[in-house]
Amino acid sequence: MAAAAGAALVGALTGCGSGGSPAASGTAVTTQASTASSASPAGGSGPSIGSAVATPSPTASATRRGAPRTPAVTQQAGNPQGHEPVPAGGRAADTSHPTRTIGHGTPAGCTSAAVVAAVAAGGVITFDCGPRPVVITLTTTAKVRNASARVVIDGGGLVTLSGGGRHRILFMDTCDQAQGWTTSHCQDQSSPELTVQNLTFADGNATGQTAEGGGGGAVLVRGGRFKAVNTRFVRNRCDSTGPDLGGAAIRVLDQYHGLPVYITGSTFGGAPGQGGSCSNGGALSSIGVSWVITNSLFSYNSAIGSGANPARSGTPGGGSGGAVYTDGNRYTVRIAGSLITRNDAREGGGAVFFVSNDRTGTLTFVRSTGRGNPSHGFATAGYPGVFFLGAGRPVLDGASLG
Repeated sequence: MAAAAGAALVGALTGCGSGGSPAASGTAVTTQASTASSASPAGGSGPSIGSAVATPSPTASATRRGAPRTPAVTQQAGNPQGHEPVPAGGRAADTSHPTRTIGHGTPAGCTSAAVVAAVAAGGVITFDCGPRPVVITLTTTAKVRNASARVVIDGGGLVTLSGGGRHRILFMDTCDQAQGWTTSHCQDQSSPELTVQNLTFADGNATGQTAEGGGGGAVLVRGGRFKAVNTRFVRNRCDSTGPDLGGAAIRVLDQYHGLPVYITGSTFGGAPGQGGSCSNGGALSSIGVSWVITNSLFSYNSAIGSGANPARSGTPGGGSGGAVYTDGNRYTVRIAGSLITRNDAREGGGAVFFVSNDRTGTLTFVRSTGRGNPSHGFATAGYPGVFFLGAGRPVLDGASLG
């Protein structure tokens, strides 16, 4: 369970974090890629954490001598007005020497089975599905094996991975013995390191999934490390009710040594009808996990549950964090160079819901804008679209909320 607000503007109770083999066939079809706001995120390699770097071209590594034939990046995600420096840990992975490539120059080889097998095998994964955008509809969830040290999935700006409105798209859980239990401290192990970049995740659906309490319509992660760079998340969803489950696009539980999840130059929603919906966290959701969100766009996402957390008597619970829902004890959320607009929460935090049970957590907005994010139940006075219980007050550094 986790802490949450009641129907009034105050009141959060203490809480805590949450407690098959891949094989399938499918077909790939070419489609027009989704077009929303565009921006140039960080690129290049850089596994270190914390230092700030200028934003290089996301295609720099692909132009090096000897790089494999892969589609050029044709679309950029994120906030077009976001120009914040990106921490090295949030930069795109170098994919100039892929471990494996899905496809042989046409969409025919870009199948669900190929994606699921490649993710299970691990390493650096690229695509060669031809020069036009392609949608690969998964018939089962792609699952990371816990023995993989590193998994990078790079769509080259042309690949959409779709759940077809029926399946969660991507799953990594270091405590799931079905994926191999590699340490005695599964909730705090350094690998796998999972990176998704230059992709679109569309129509993922985790409704009815019970692993780790549910949520994570497109991506569910527990343990290791995770980041998303220049990636779009559209029309994903998870259960419509429940007091703590959430994350229509991404749900994260535990990261190695409490290091942050990085979201860089990415879009969640982006246009009417493209947003995610879930009981809580129409885009992102986590328990006890820190986030560094840079130059990203969140719009048209919805938290559609009812009754908050803990659920009011006679209600199923949920409805908080139109875009972002976070809970836990000591964790931080930093949102820089990002735009959060037109998200909606039936209960609290139309843009961001943040509860630190022991009041040690901090929320910081840096040169970001939040506007038009209604909270239909409760919010923190002076911070439109935000419900906050943590250390002090939210920090606004050159940021505006309205």
